[in-house]
Amino acid sequence: MNAIGRYLGDRAVPRGIKVLLWLVAGVNLALLAWTLLSSFRSSRALWSDPLGADGLNLGGYARAWHAADFAGAFISTLLVTSASIVVLMALATPASYVLARSTRRSAAPLVTYFAAGLALPVQAVLIPYQTLAQGLSQFMNDWVTGWWDDRISLVICNVAVSMPFTVFVLTGYFRSLPSELEEAAALDGAGPARAFWKVMVPVARPGLSTVVVLNAIGLWNEFLLASVILRDPTKFTLPAALNQLNSTMQYSSDWGGLFAGVTILVAPMVVLFFWFGRKIMDGMTLGVTR
Repeated sequence: MNAIGRYLGDRAVPRGIKVLLWLVAGVNLALLAWTLLSSFRSSRALWSDPLGADGLNLGGYARAWHAADFAGAFISTLLVTSASIVVLMALATPASYVLARSTRRSAAPLVTYFAAGLALPVQAVLIPYQTLAQGLSQFMNDWVTGWWDDRISLVICNVAVSMPFTVFVLTGYFRSLPSELEEAAALDGAGPARAFWKVMVPVARPGLSTVVVLNAIGLWNEFLLASVILRDPTKFTLPAALNQLNSTMQYSSDWGGLFAGVTILVAPMVVLFFWFGRKIMDGMTLGVTR
């Protein structure tokens, strides 16, 4: 029995898990390749031979780009994602550092509070966020500025939704860094704020880069909040524009254009992930093993 247990624990189970992971990765890569190939095909060719290849036909991309105003949606997505990341990191990085180095009793419960936010699905707070965004828009229009862009409300909600994950990961990463770095900075005459910006932030760059890339991928593809907060179609982000494209093209059955729209949406994040994939893995493992 011991030999069987060792065989299962040392070989059979790890190999089975490895095969399962490769199977899942293979299925996802196959679906990604099929989506890319289908984006270059006509709807008639897709219906007659769903798994075939007809060459390089860019007509679907042109139809998708103009039918759903993907140019404007691309700019909106870029603005919303960039602004969300800047605000999120400006708030979460110093907060995580303070929580990681604080010796107060309230620090640990606060980290637990942020960790509990990871278990809260965005669907549970969708209506409160929508009500908040509408109230903020009306307040700014009636009492403060006389105008308001719903994309600002979307940025605020994106920051609130992404904050638990960011603070939880960065707190663990800052805890893994040696406190001797701050002590050496203090001996050189640096105060706490200067030690943080000049010493700790550069040292924590792998962890910060990992969090930025993971949040950028999530925010770029975010759909639920955008669909309920953005009311003007000219300010739609790419996922909301793709949903609008799906609503219009399902009647014209232009599946090639729809696949082209999906490719336009996911291609930048796929490239970003493969570009920073090694750094993401290094940042995650450094935070765990240090």
